[in-house]
Amino acid sequence: QGLAGAQNNLGWMYKNGKGVSQNYKTAMKWYRLAAKQGHATAQHSLGVMYKNGKGVPQDYKTAMKWYRLAAKQGDADAQFSLGLMYDNGEGVPQNYKTAVKWYKLAAEQGYDGAQYLLGDLYANGKGFPRNYKTAVKWFKLAAKQGLAGAQNNLGWMYDNGQGVLQDFVRAHMWLNIAASSGETKNASKNRDIVANNMTPSQLETAQKLARECVRKKYKGC
Repeated sequence: QGLAGAQNNLGWMYKNGKGVSQNYKTAMKWYRLAAKQGHATAQHSLGVMYKNGKGVPQDYKTAMKWYRLAAKQGDADAQFSLGLMYDNGEGVPQNYKTAVKWYKLAAEQGYDGAQYLLGDLYANGKGFPRNYKTAVKWFKLAAKQGLAGAQNNLGWMYDNGQGVLQDFVRAHMWLNIAASSGETKNASKNRDIVANNMTPSQLETAQKLARECVRKKYKGC
């Protein structure tokens, strides 16, 4: 694995042009050498190169092959990438249930993007009955890792009382945090909609909670 690890690192350096001139074909060469030795990170990186057509012609099926090998070794990045392929029907027929299976494996390892997309699938009932409570669970986990899209969606769930008791203060808090985290357009708009249903006292409380939540790095939010 030491040799494979060095080969993977070389692949990364050529892919990103770190210390060497960027060269996707040379990156592919080193990733492939490491991947064939079972190096999960290299297998996932090789899949990404095939998925995006970097250094090779774009090939979703070959990307899936490498993603699957890495995912079966427990690589969260690969599990998430595999979930995306099934979610979007790239290289395989679209299958939300299989997407959920792979997203869940990544999400349980703390992968925020997988937690967010799991929440989205449950909120929209894609491939199975809609379940707002489960959607809130996954949105909350991703939101507490600072993912602005999840913070926005969680705020929206509190505003509409979906999966949680309706709570304008919590809704405003999460939307305010999302707006300052990067989800500016949607979150700011949604926050202002919620604010129309709130008293000045509630607004003051929500703003205070948002500041405290960020200060505590989302603990207890």
